Amino acid sequence: MALLSMSVAGCADSLSKGGIGGSNVTRVEASELPGPQGQTGEAQGYVYRIGAYDKLIVDVLGIEQLSDRRVTADSSGIITLPVAGPIDLNNLTIAEATERVTQQLRAGHMRNPRVAVNLEESVSRFVTIDGEVEQPGNYPMVGGMTLMRGVAAAKGATDFAKLREVVIHRTVNGQSMIALYDLAAIRRGTYADPILYPNDIVVIGDSPSRRLLQQLVTIAPLFISPLVAVLDNR
Repeated sequence: MALLSMSVAGCADSLSKGGIGGSNVTRVEASELPGPQGQTGEAQGYVYRIGAYDKLIVDVLGIEQLSDRRVTADSSGIITLPVAGPIDLNNLTIAEATERVTQQLRAGHMRNPRVAVNLEESVSRFVTIDGEVEQPGNYPMVGGMTLMRGVAAAKGATDFAKLREVVIHRTVNGQSMIALYDLAAIRRGTYADPILYPNDIVVIGDSPSRRLLQQLVTIAPLFISPLVAVLDNR
């Protein structure tokens, strides 16, 4: 995948004029937008983790009071079940939550419980899809969500969408970053469909976002990889 690189020293002054609300935009040499902890390449990926107010379905085989039981995590990610009592599931994957529930049922003297935990509705983890989509809003974040799937969740792009001007906003190791994608190129398979993470903001063909990256677009009329930049809000 080709890179379109610019030196920071050579472009900082000109890019600073293209920002919004006092933000400076500095292009970085990268072929992808890193994950929230800076992960790249094969390390990219998101596994759903339970959080506050998530709705779960707990099913324990052969136990009527724990059969297909709907529960909602409290503000600390804790659920309460008969026999097991309060169970802290905050920030656990579904597999880890299943093991935690199993352990606490055993501690409550239930022999060999066969437990299944499933996510019914995600409340704590979401991605924001905005701009020229049919239904802008916050959408539950599940494992395996990508840019294309996120746009599909928002019922697709409008007829007026600028598909080559799709921006993802993300905080990476405490630093605000953005990346510009060409959704039409992704659909053609020109480059990979990027993974989304909780708290990402995706903006489809929105005028303020276009201004934010206007100069980057003009230097790369036919880019074949994402354009990644750092926002300096100082």
